[in-house]
Amino acid sequence: HIRIVPSIENPSRSLVFNIIERDLEAGRIIKIGRFTDRSSIQNHISFKSKVVSRSHCEIWLNQDGKIMLRDTKSSSGTFLNHVRLSPANTESRSVEVKDGDLVQLGIDYQGGYEEIYRSVKMRFEINRPSHHNRPVSYTMSAFNNLRNLTSLSLTNQIVEIEECVICLYALAPFQALFVAPCSHSFHFKCIRPLFDSYPGFQCPTCRTYSDLDASVAIEAEEVIAKYGL
Repeated sequence: HIRIVPSIENPSRSLVFNIIERDLEAGRIIKIGRFTDRSSIQNHISFKSKVVSRSHCEIWLNQDGKIMLRDTKSSSGTFLNHVRLSPANTESRSVEVKDGDLVQLGIDYQGGYEEIYRSVKMRFEINRPSHHNRPVSYTMSAFNNLRNLTSLSLTNQIVEIEECVICLYALAPFQALFVAPCSHSFHFKCIRPLFDSYPGFQCPTCRTYSDLDASVAIEAEEVIAKYGL
């Protein structure tokens, strides 16, 4: 299982795209290239960037269980951890992509001021447990701490006061707070500068990438049943 997320270390020069998830099967090739009307198929990953060739590169799972990457004669190049795989219009050798690797398609054009002229920088997450499959003990602890903060009946309760890791001051009642999908909490004032890549967000604590526009449509009854509240 692979999860491909945007690399947003430099938000003003990043192309933010929707999180891509795929289950790979040995021998099945997934082509990566520029978006066209015919590219919206299962075995194709496409990006709306003019610096990406229509048939830019491809990935697949080999018989040894390794994820392989190859440039397929792109004009602007494919880079693995900042190293270009082959010259322009030349097919590259196959290289292995490992968990956490950075793959870049193309080079910024016209300064990359417009998104459509930006290269695509993507981080590969391989066989990591999804948010839904992770143990929920920390998540529930963080959730309950926030519920306690917003409760007025704290007289006989022992509450663990959490600190904002950015400013190192306490998270307290009547403050504007932000809870990331990974359950780390911050003062909204402290975390606000990291929203330049919205809706993409990377937690400064655990580096988990999340889509802040993801659906939040869940009924109260479902929360009680799912988490045992």
